[in-house]
Amino acid sequence: MARILIGTSGWHYASWRGPFFPERLPIAHQLQYYASQFSTAELNGVFYRTPTREAVQAWHNLTGNDFVFAWKASKFITHWKRLSAASANSLELMEDRLALLGAKAGPILFQLPPQFAADPDRLADFLRMLSKRRRYSFEFRHPSWYTPAVLRLLREANVALCLSDHHDAPAPWKRTADFVYVRGHGPGGRYKGRYPAATLQQWSARIGAWKRRGYDAYVYFDNDQKSAAPSDALRLRQLITPR
Repeated sequence: MARILIGTSGWHYASWRGPFFPERLPIAHQLQYYASQFSTAELNGVFYRTPTREAVQAWHNLTGNDFVFAWKASKFITHWKRLSAASANSLELMEDRLALLGAKAGPILFQLPPQFAADPDRLADFLRMLSKRRRYSFEFRHPSWYTPAVLRLLREANVALCLSDHHDAPAPWKRTADFVYVRGHGPGGRYKGRYPAATLQQWSARIGAWKRRGYDAYVYFDNDQKSAAPSDALRLRQLITPR
């Protein structure tokens, strides 16, 4: 049965203490508390630095058996090496850490920089470098990527177009894989503010329709200021699975 997994991008935010995390909750217990509220999280910090094996093992151990981590690929791959063949070592290092998560390893997100204009040939070469055992999603930050040719490349590789509303290049809501990956960056795609109810209703309808057709959905809120992200994630979950 298809699953809808809703969470946030990261969980270490000081402004969440009080509105989301209990005031006196030790920082070391934040992931356990988060995992009691959500079934998934997008690992955002791994984009900036490779975590130690001990840290990844702790994430695995502190969450329930059904918890899923999405992994945001290192900026060395997307921003420095720009999906080139020189990314091979970084991909191997990422796989070394992902293996520690076992069944809790979910999709891998490649977020490209806004200055990276469409290069279908480079994308095609990079897709051939990826292991077939993982799910992948691409978040484009330059609008030139949203072409039939690029979307066809993603479909042929069963790679999801990230349905991102980032202000640089909001994506069309087009499914290109046997799952969907949604990133909400806040109203206007600027990392702040809570979504209006009408927007979450629209998302709920689209995601629910995909689930009924058998497609998994991973949804992450990245509007982290003033605990908007966990609030919106809980609101969307209530719309999709009302109690």
